[in-house]
Amino acid sequence: MTRYVGAIDQGTTSSRFIVFDQAGRIVACRQREHAQIYPRPGQVEHDPAEIWRNVQAVMREALEAAGLAPSDLLAIGITNQRETTVIWDRRTGAPLHNALVWQDTRNDRLVAEFARAGGRDRFRALTGLPLASYFSGLKLRWLLDHVEGAAERAQVGDVLFGTIDSWLVWNLTGGPEGGLHLTDVTNASRTQLMALDTLAWDPGMLAAFGIPPAMLPTIVSSSEVYGETRTPFAGVPIAGILGDQQAALFGQTCFRPGEAKNTYGTGCFALMNTGGTPVPSTCGLVTTVAYQRGGEPAVYALEGSIAITGALVQWLRDNLQMIRDSAEVEHLATTVADNGGVYFVPAFSGLYAPHWNEGARGLIIGLTRFANRGHIARACLEATAFQTHEVLEAMEADSGIPVRELRTDGGMVANGTLMQFQADILGVPVLRPRVTETTALGAAYAAGLATGYWRGTDDLVGNWGVERRWEPNMDAVERRRITAAWGRAVERAFDWEQPEA
Repeated sequence: MTRYVGAIDQGTTSSRFIVFDQAGRIVACRQREHAQIYPRPGQVEHDPAEIWRNVQAVMREALEAAGLAPSDLLAIGITNQRETTVIWDRRTGAPLHNALVWQDTRNDRLVAEFARAGGRDRFRALTGLPLASYFSGLKLRWLLDHVEGAAERAQVGDVLFGTIDSWLVWNLTGGPEGGLHLTDVTNASRTQLMALDTLAWDPGMLAAFGIPPAMLPTIVSSSEVYGETRTPFAGVPIAGILGDQQAALFGQTCFRPGEAKNTYGTGCFALMNTGGTPVPSTCGLVTTVAYQRGGEPAVYALEGSIAITGALVQWLRDNLQMIRDSAEVEHLATTVADNGGVYFVPAFSGLYAPHWNEGARGLIIGLTRFANRGHIARACLEATAFQTHEVLEAMEADSGIPVRELRTDGGMVANGTLMQFQADILGVPVLRPRVTETTALGAAYAAGLATGYWRGTDDLVGNWGVERRWEPNMDAVERRRITAAWGRAVERAFDWEQPEA
């Protein structure tokens, strides 16, 4: 009997269920988008109940499309948008508020208050993270401060907290009727509540942020059997959990220190495996857990997070209606030879790595009467590559390891114009693997390793292969000129928005 491994890939804009075979090939995939809710500038929400409904639907639809039964699945892995924060009622399972999405900046006043008391890096040595609106801990604090009765009920565990992985596992395993409340080390490392050395919730961080321990999930490894599904179908082991970017690193089989990948999605996220020791960053990156297999020691990574990349293309489509479909941006960009001196800094929610400037806001600069839609489209694509270049420069400086090639994945890697410019601006080859759904694949790999579907990581490395390779062909003088111009544009975006008094 042929068996498969499934992966729930719950992302910022959609939820998917993908079924993989032993060679890492896709057998079935179904996807549903969910609403993006923008109550005010800088605020981004999702409806957790809608996400849960969509996950159930795509799980059923993918199996039906492939003619498979739940018994054909050996295990299921989960990967998720990471810092997005949910609180819900333990007894009813009802969310108490829409989820605060990782891009949401409504907690910026809290960030500023904590930074004034000890600097932006006051918790970095313990958690690997600077103070920023990005991470879950202060999003949770905001919810406890603003949802009536939540703080009091959380003290006794009647209100539960989780990132999206916790929300899904709890519902998959029974919800109010005995659902498991847990999260893996990669997602926990994004809350700013877990100590990197102990891989446990840190009492000092909980006290500093005023987080009741009773509402927190149990921290587990990224690859082990946690329990079995009860809904939407029963009896399939859940055996892997990885935050989306760590899942992509795992799916790209970056198991050796120095190997790096970049995921081009709603945002961009570059990770470098640094081995069994956390590498502190002095160049604006974050130190995070890459993965942990069962009882083995954790593996760590340096990460550079960029908030807006693919979302910028969506903005051109939805807000400016400059294109009808996201795929049209490449054609529009190729109607011009270069950016015409136009640079687009997409600081819609501030700037993340390596700048961590909460008050930055988006700008388009360098406009002349010569500029047209094509130049703006090209500047939109180039912004992704420029931001990635900044992050990889910081990564090399922190680690002392040169990036010799970049493995890529995510929706934007279908854009050959972007990938060629990325190789040009980095000066190293850019590789696109045969299977680009590496986030879901990484979650499937974690679940399959825990259940013996794959014997070890050598099997996974054997599955990986290059579908296309882009070599750099830009001379160093031009590279320096345009990256310097990008740097000037970024500086002009800093500190436009000031925190409320």
